[in-house]
Amino acid sequence: MNKSNQLLLLAVLLFAGTSAFAQQKPVSYASKKVTVYSTVKGSDKPMSQTEVLTFKTLKQPMETQTLVFVDPNRKFQTFIGVGGAITDASAEVFAKMPKATQQELLTAYYDKTKGIGYTIARTNINSCDFSSDTYTYVADNDKALKTFNIDHDRKYKIPLIKQATATAGGKINNCSK
Repeated sequence: MNKSNQLLLLAVLLFAGTSAFAQQKPVSYASKKVTVYSTVKGSDKPMSQTEVLTFKTLKQPMETQTLVFVDPNRKFQTFIGVGGAITDASAEVFAKMPKATQQELLTAYYDKTKGIGYTIARTNINSCDFSSDTYTYVADNDKALKTFNIDHDRKYKIPLIKQATATAGGKINNCSK
C-alpha cells in the first residue's frame, strides 16, 4: 500500500470513528443537583449540609475556576463506594472509647442518612504496621491450614467490623475482587 492510500485509509478510519462517536445520544448533566456537606471541628454538628450546587455546561472555563469535568460517553472505572480502613490500631482505640462516642463515630462514618455513608471497609490480614503486636493466622509451612486461627481479631477488630456493617445497613462492600 502506497503512502497516499495509507493516508486515505487513515482519514476514512478517523471519519468513521468520529461519525460513530457523534451518533451516540449525548447525556446531559446540566441542571442536575449536587449536595455539598462539610465538617467543622468543634461544631455541634460534626457534618452538615452547606449548599446545593447545580451542574451547568461551561464552554471555556477560566484557569482560576475549580471544576469537575464529566464526559458521560467515556467510562474508565466503576465506582463502588467510599470507605476507610479498620486496622488493629483503629479497632483498639474504638474499643476504649465510651459507648456513646463509639456510636457517634459509627453514625458519622457508616450511617447513610445521618453520616457520610461509608460502604467499603478494608482490613489487614495478619499483623501490620498498625498492629500492637505481631501475629499470623497460619503458622509457617502449614499448607493444610491446621493452625488457622483468628482469635487475635475477635477481641477488637471483628466486633468493630460487625458494628460498622450493622450501621451501614447490613452491608459493606468487599472490594477484593
